[in-house]
Amino acid sequence: MNSPSDYWKENLRLVIFCLVIWFVVSYLFGIILVEPLNAIRLGGYKLGFWFAQQGSIYTFVALIFFYAWRMNKLDQKYNVHED
Repeated sequence: MNSPSDYWKENLRLVIFCLVIWFVVSYLFGIILVEPLNAIRLGGYKLGFWFAQQGSIYTFVALIFFYAWRMNKLDQKYNVHED
């Protein structure tokens, strides 16, 4: 039987995973590693600049959809979904 604590453990694992992706893309790629990434070009733009401007936005939108999809599966697994 699935307990509420198991549900929250999986939920927290998912949130931590999403936060790590958010941190890597926005802070690490967009700020800390911007100079090394600028040596690579993507569509005519420097990759560091692209991550700081467009890449982080695309990643954030993708994370929203990923989180909603995974939470729906998790809710169904623990039978706490909305009908």
